[in-house]
Amino acid sequence: MNGFEHPAAFLFFSAIPLYYLLRKLSLVSPPVFPLPLEDWQGQGFEWKHRFSRFLRTLSNILFLSGFIALVTALAEPVLTEQEKRFISRGAEIIFVTDTSPSMAALDIGGTSRLEAAKQAISLLVRENQGASYGLVASASEAALLVPPTMDQKTFFTRLDAMEIGELGDGSALGVGISTAVYHLASSEAPAKIIVLLTDGENNTGAVHPNTAAALAKDKNITLYIAGIGTKGSVPIEYTDPATGKLYSGYLDSDFNDASLRSLAFEGGGTYYTVQNLASLSAALQNIRIKNTVRQSYTLKQKKRSFYAECTLIALACFFAAWILRRLYLKEAVS
Repeated sequence: MNGFEHPAAFLFFSAIPLYYLLRKLSLVSPPVFPLPLEDWQGQGFEWKHRFSRFLRTLSNILFLSGFIALVTALAEPVLTEQEKRFISRGAEIIFVTDTSPSMAALDIGGTSRLEAAKQAISLLVRENQGASYGLVASASEAALLVPPTMDQKTFFTRLDAMEIGELGDGSALGVGISTAVYHLASSEAPAKIIVLLTDGENNTGAVHPNTAAALAKDKNITLYIAGIGTKGSVPIEYTDPATGKLYSGYLDSDFNDASLRSLAFEGGGTYYTVQNLASLSAALQNIRIKNTVRQSYTLKQKKRSFYAECTLIALACFFAAWILRRLYLKEAVS
């Protein structure tokens, strides 16, 4: 919704037609500084050069535009938006994202599996306020990057920075799940969810995935799994963040998702097969819908003023008009 804090300021616009009316009636005139060259038989000055006339017209337009911008600034235009403020708790969701090198495979619409996961997560979080989102990166080790929070700026900053290989080259799925369980176990949220996004089976780590899934279920945490990737020979390319070395080639992608299906069942959730970005986004939206929590909220009006922007435009127009008149038209000033 657009509006003005001081609309009465627009009354200053009435000065424009009034000024030109008084000039028409010869009651007022702009300041003139005559140089009577005719006194010694010189030739009077006239605006004959078309470009000079154009510059003078342009300077008048700039001055008028500056006046309009200045009056608009005094009226103080504002953009009013309504912002939701939730007063009851929503769901808490932690995404456990596989960052092992195989997630660099470029088989999800020409982008890597990790980038597809990041895009789908970002879309879900942006479109669904009210829930708290957390992020765990998992490879040979696991680390909590963002605890469950409603601060989307912090969440997106760390999500965007997540890289292939930053935690090694294995897939410690059990460690990743148990890390998320640890940070959700004591939560009093009405719905607690772990979403594991991976492209393979567990092959390292001190915690077995089934043990972590059983622990999650015991703590009333639901585990969902999205198996990302296609089968066959797929291109892969990534830079090792530790050495800066570029790896490029092909990956023989043929993981068996039976263990992931069993793991999701053990955690009381659902397994989703994902081979493109659309199906991944649909899977995450389905998870959200299954765990929708009714929340109470209030609407707060948030105003953004454009006073400073209009003032800067006015000053720029006045300065440009002054430059034209002083430097190019060589007008005298008192």
